[in-house]
Amino acid sequence: MSFILILAFLFAIGSLIGWVLELFFRRFFDKANKERKWINPGFLNGPYLPIYGISLIMLYLLAQLEQYVHIDNDVIRKLILFFIMAACITIFEFFTGMIFIVKLKIELWDYTEQPGNIKGVICPLFSFFWMVLSAIYYFLIDPYIQEALLWLSQNLAFSFFIGAFFGVFAVDLTVTIRDMIKIYIFANENEIIVRLEELKYEISEFKAQRKEKYGFFMQLRSSDTIQHHLERYKSIQEGFDKYKDKLKEITEKR
Repeated sequence: MSFILILAFLFAIGSLIGWVLELFFRRFFDKANKERKWINPGFLNGPYLPIYGISLIMLYLLAQLEQYVHIDNDVIRKLILFFIMAACITIFEFFTGMIFIVKLKIELWDYTEQPGNIKGVICPLFSFFWMVLSAIYYFLIDPYIQEALLWLSQNLAFSFFIGAFFGVFAVDLTVTIRDMIKIYIFANENEIIVRLEELKYEISEFKAQRKEKYGFFMQLRSSDTIQHHLERYKSIQEGFDKYKDKLKEITEKR
């Protein structure tokens, strides 16, 4: 089977599985989601998270490194492998987050409330989660990857699924890039960083108040323009920042 097709298959499966994991995490464990709503994670509209797709590809490739870890103790050897996997994904997560913040003025996620975080982009807790997921992949998924890929090579009709996935993904990405450009222009002109999750929340509140029919997957779509949503978002953030400054001032006086 073509190596490119293998990577495409892993990217598609990883993106879908990652989206499901994030969907349930944000619903039941995210402290920011106090109302326990179902939230469509990520910056795309559809049910996929590219960072997980790329991470699954990385795990698939890094799993091959175990033969080069020359340690007799099986447990220690695997722990070192899982550490390497988690470290590589954490580095990838850091550069992805920083590129969006520095180059696009968009913050995709925020770990500032987590202990030991670096620029709110990575933190020890989520690096540990990556290590756990690496172990889950190694024991429960990797042993069957080769069998799945062999089955796929013998059932090429399934490659239609891969083609359909990337077709929808490409359209979604094109639409999303247009929105990201609008957000970047606004953020750059106003010298702010737009927290994407907070912007999505502002838009969802707007749609709820007006009982609009835009669905779960149309995160940045409403009867209003993104420009107006960004202006309201900026006003809300300015008000919140003034409140924090006032609270800090009162606390310092005490």
